[in-house]
Amino acid sequence: MNKTLRRSSIVFAILALAAVAVWWSTRPKPIAVALHTVGVGRVEASIANTRAGTVEACQRTKLSTISGGRIEFIGAREGARVKKGQVLLKLWNRDLVAQVRQAEAQLGAAHKRVNETCTLADVAEREADRAGKLKASGFVSVEREDMARAEAKAKRASCESAHSNVKQAEAQLQLAKAQLERTILIAPFDGIVAEVSGELGEISTPSPPGIPTPPAVDLIDDSCLYVLAPMDEVDAPSIKLGQPARITLDAYPDRHFPAHVQRVAPYVVAVEKQSRTVDVEVAFDDPKALDRLLVGYSADAEVVLGSREQVLRVPTSTLLEGKRVLVYREADSRLEERQLKTGLANWEYTEVLGGLKPGERIVASLEREGIKIGAKVKPEPAKGR
Repeated sequence: MNKTLRRSSIVFAILALAAVAVWWSTRPKPIAVALHTVGVGRVEASIANTRAGTVEACQRTKLSTISGGRIEFIGAREGARVKKGQVLLKLWNRDLVAQVRQAEAQLGAAHKRVNETCTLADVAEREADRAGKLKASGFVSVEREDMARAEAKAKRASCESAHSNVKQAEAQLQLAKAQLERTILIAPFDGIVAEVSGELGEISTPSPPGIPTPPAVDLIDDSCLYVLAPMDEVDAPSIKLGQPARITLDAYPDRHFPAHVQRVAPYVVAVEKQSRTVDVEVAFDDPKALDRLLVGYSADAEVVLGSREQVLRVPTSTLLEGKRVLVYREADSRLEERQLKTGLANWEYTEVLGGLKPGERIVASLEREGIKIGAKVKPEPAKGR
């Protein structure tokens, strides 16, 4: 009997151990989670562009000749820096140059004609005056005096006509110069040549109305740059001129450029199959800090609406829908849900007005499977330790 009881006890113990082993091997294992310790810091309320912005130049012009013709001279190549007034491109225009010279010669002749006719008019008037004095003394007849005065008036009319011819010649010269200028491209400001369309000897044609063609010269003033950023129409009423902003560039991912809002478009842009946006121009606060910044770079602009220092905050990415977070309970290593009262917020941090205390730890890895209220978790070691 004792042997039977002993054997039964052994079998029971073995079965108990086996059950414990099965339970131990199949028990739910704690989920590894990344935790964030709630602390204080700066929080800003900001808005950012909905689509990629673009670095633009304050002045950029795509020049084309008014007249068409064969390219005879190119004054600057792509990448060259030019000064205001410098000749960038010239078409064959020898016929127009000849017309200008002809008009200049005609103007010179008109001036000489004025000198001739007006001198004769002065002489004729003096002769008429002398004839009038001689007539009073009885030395000449009335008819002779009348003839002298008539001749003086005719000479004066010729003088006035010569002055009119000068004005006409001046107008002809201006017309000839204007026609000549139609074949020449002049830099309207200092800048850098971005593109030149055409080579020596090729035919350059102006753009017909409604038919876009490549410009002959694309000139950029890269001394003044800004970012054109499309903002959601819902955020537009919050944006005001002069508000502080930050610019980030894909070409310089580790740098943030201080800036400010310099213009808000007075209309909404409707892009097909995309949200309606308002274009906002954001200017760099320190243009001298820019190093080889190129027009056309993609950029993002974040407009700061307000900021607060040393307030309780959590990463915005740790918030669940409805402004909730999962808090780690130190006592049993489980998660509990906490409803928060929030203040200022941006994509990085959200101000906490109630619901958490400094030092509490919340889940930062919400995307992991099994993360939910009541889940047993195991904190991961903090990065950098």
